[in-house]
Amino acid sequence: MSFILFISIALAVLLGITYFCYYSFAGFFGITSAAGRHWTLAIFFFLSLSFVLATLLVRRGENIFTRAYYAASGFWLGLLVNLLMASVAAWIIIRLASFAGHKASASAIGGIFLFIALAYSVYGVWNAFHPRVREITVNIRNLPASWTGKTIVQISDVHLGSIYRRGFLKKIVKMTNGLHPDMVVITGDLFDGTDGASPGLVAPLNDLVAPDGVYFVTGNHETYLGVRKAYAILKTTRVTILDDSLRDIRGLQLIGISYPKRGHTKNILNTIKNMPGFVPGMPTILLYHAPVMIGQAREAGVNLELCGHTHKGQIFPVNFITHAIYKGRDYGLFTMGDYSLYVTDGVGGWGPPMRTGNTPEIVDIRLL
Repeated sequence: MSFILFISIALAVLLGITYFCYYSFAGFFGITSAAGRHWTLAIFFFLSLSFVLATLLVRRGENIFTRAYYAASGFWLGLLVNLLMASVAAWIIIRLASFAGHKASASAIGGIFLFIALAYSVYGVWNAFHPRVREITVNIRNLPASWTGKTIVQISDVHLGSIYRRGFLKKIVKMTNGLHPDMVVITGDLFDGTDGASPGLVAPLNDLVAPDGVYFVTGNHETYLGVRKAYAILKTTRVTILDDSLRDIRGLQLIGISYPKRGHTKNILNTIKNMPGFVPGMPTILLYHAPVMIGQAREAGVNLELCGHTHKGQIFPVNFITHAIYKGRDYGLFTMGDYSLYVTDGVGGWGPPMRTGNTPEIVDIRLL
């Protein structure tokens, strides 16, 4: 019922935004005939509902057509958000001009702002495929001397599937190897959850160079794809899967907790305490996809927790929503005593192939 309620609210919001953008478009450009308004409204609603249809199509089977349709409909969703902001700004200027006694040209003002929205969206597409390296330094209590000054590279939310393909992953691997990491961790949503996930798609992971290994935990999108399928694909690579398990790596305890399957919950504190081989007080790094149950991780004695999931909203101004949902911890480094949390906005994206208001990243973590 909660899922149905969420979908219903999301569709209502989407259709409301669509109608407002249609109303603005028709008003700016003087579309007054009944036929013109009907056709314009039909086009707006078809484009807005296309992402739902495209998602169903790619889940049934991927090909050039379904991937292109998925990407185009995703772009429309991102553009729609920018059109909403542009329309609001245009109407404000038009109304202010009217109050001041000036007759403003609605078509000129609307056209300028709609062009800005389109240009901003195109920039967002470029930005989405040009991740940068974020460097951070983290102090870990009682860190073994063999780990002092060493680096861990965190990759999260690649979302391999219909939009982010093998070539994108090869680029990420090349950038990661250029950082000469001692260890690489992948904190979930490696896959987007569509039907096209295959061993060939993740083959570039075999080119990662990290003396202390490459480790993976699932995110929510692996549960959409099917955890068994995700594991089967990853087992064709040299990546080590941490499924509620740990590894002692030269005196550093690395714990990976899988994302709960749909309809299930997970208690981080109990999972860690009951984990075979867990040593309380030992320097510990936790990999968990979402920045939740932070208090439980601290209580378990985790020194550094690495998360993703939020995308920092991915598209402005959605970042304000993620900031509220995760109580200000939707992106960045947070330190509380002996516990540190880093939440990355991820390197790929879901839905719109677009990043505005933030930059996708690979995280280079130096331990001290």
